Amino acid sequence: MVDTRRARLDDAEPIRQIYNHFVEHTIVTFDMVPRSLEQQQAWLAERSGALAAVVAIDDDDEVVGFASLSPYKDRPAYRTTVEDSVYVAPGAERHGAGRTLLDHLLELAADHGYHAVMARIADANPASMGLHAALGFELVGIEKEVGRKLGRWLDVAVMQKLL
Repeated sequence: MVDTRRARLDDAEPIRQIYNHFVEHTIVTFDMVPRSLEQQQAWLAERSGALAAVVAIDDDDEVVGFASLSPYKDRPAYRTTVEDSVYVAPGAERHGAGRTLLDHLLELAADHGYHAVMARIADANPASMGLHAALGFELVGIEKEVGRKLGRWLDVAVMQKLL
């Protein structure tokens, strides 16, 4: 069983470990430099209200994933649109953490009056695209070769859900 809650400052280290795995070994984030504990703590300190980070916890109260909402673009007309990010720890996949996290984010977004949630998915990652589609997101475009990581040009699938 997986549950979610708002992330706390003491979640910084497990969040950092999960995120840095994806930074160092995958293309799912375009970050290329692992975060320090201080950077992760600063990232968490900036998350409150509608743009808070949430964590998935297992039966042992261990963090097995995290997610957040971020502003989609910085221009004022985009204020009612947010972008989601969902990360599940290696080995914890396919146990409901991703779905539980994304459900929580969608509730937060709706509760705070957002109109649209965007997902930008590197290399059309099938697991992430399937998760988002299962929760009502639709594919709205493909950005061709907009990133380069691990020696590859990467497309980004853009999915959207209107609330």
